Amino acid sequence: DPRQIVHRELALLRTNITALLGSGHPSLDTVAKYYFQAEGKHVRPLVVLLMAQATNGLSPDFPRLKWLGEQPNAERDMDDPLTANDVLNDHNPHMPDAPYPPYILPTQRRLAEITEMIHVASLLHDDVVDSSPVRRNAPSAPAAFGNKLSVLGGDFLLGRASAALARLGSLEVVELLATVISNLVEGEIMQMRPLALTPTTALAQAWHQYMQKTYLKTASLMAKSARAGVILGGGGRLDGGLEVRDVAYAFGRNLGIAFQLVDDMLDFTSSSALLGKPSDGADLRLGLATAPALFCWEEHGEMGELVARKFEGVGDVPKALQLIHASSAIPRTRELAKQHVNAACDALARLPESAAR
Repeated sequence: DPRQIVHRELALLRTNITALLGSGHPSLDTVAKYYFQAEGKHVRPLVVLLMAQATNGLSPDFPRLKWLGEQPNAERDMDDPLTANDVLNDHNPHMPDAPYPPYILPTQRRLAEITEMIHVASLLHDDVVDSSPVRRNAPSAPAAFGNKLSVLGGDFLLGRASAALARLGSLEVVELLATVISNLVEGEIMQMRPLALTPTTALAQAWHQYMQKTYLKTASLMAKSARAGVILGGGGRLDGGLEVRDVAYAFGRNLGIAFQLVDDMLDFTSSSALLGKPSDGADLRLGLATAPALFCWEEHGEMGELVARKFEGVGDVPKALQLIHASSAIPRTRELAKQHVNAACDALARLPESAAR
């Protein structure tokens, strides 16, 4: 289990994030922490932590960074309250010192926490946009608190994440994670308002938009946070001059795309109870043409008509489901995901062998 390798860091994840999110207003405090109450998969922090542990030491500068991380009060500046004590929306106490040698640097541990905060902020906003009633087998934040509080809760999370990010002391990392936030918005807009398709090249255009949206909404955060973690560890080069940060980015990008492909496939193959959110064609009901629908379109031209009208016609969703299950769309989606998993593994193979790799 890869979680065992960084179990100490993961054990502190929720505690540290909760401390970062404290607000003096009970309503904001509750909605900001709502999605952290359920035990999530923490895939994104796990990627950051494992990549950091797998690559730390590859830079000549790492011994200096490690020495700095081991000094007393090394985390003091990062863990100071984010605003003055008399400001209403501040209630974050100091974080506990990590009770272990920082083979993963304090800045990298904080980056993992920031990554999860950005991800959860995107969930709060997505559930408003998608009118989703359920998240992780519980009422979604909009269902529990309403749209306005959910949007403001997501904004608060991004604000806290940005403040914590600025304290990491790397302009390059700040820029990387700032572009992730804009990528998330671009991806959501692309999903809501896809560009018009030209009849002669509609299918190719639809695939291009889908893969671009998949990168922006899912893979960007994994790719850029993995890259940022390596930068905080000093970077370094591999044999042949390949930058370690580029390897980390390639891994995160391919893993993120594979992750989304599988998630889109599960919408047609798993129950809502298993996924913890609506399924059985939920994407179709939102007017979204994901990989299974596009693969089906390649085999059944009539699917293109359903995609063009966003499955809004009478009987469109049942018809699309029938076509998808009658085609090879599901196994082809699975195969495409495997290709990206293999590409991610190829990137990892360039790193020195270690348990974290």
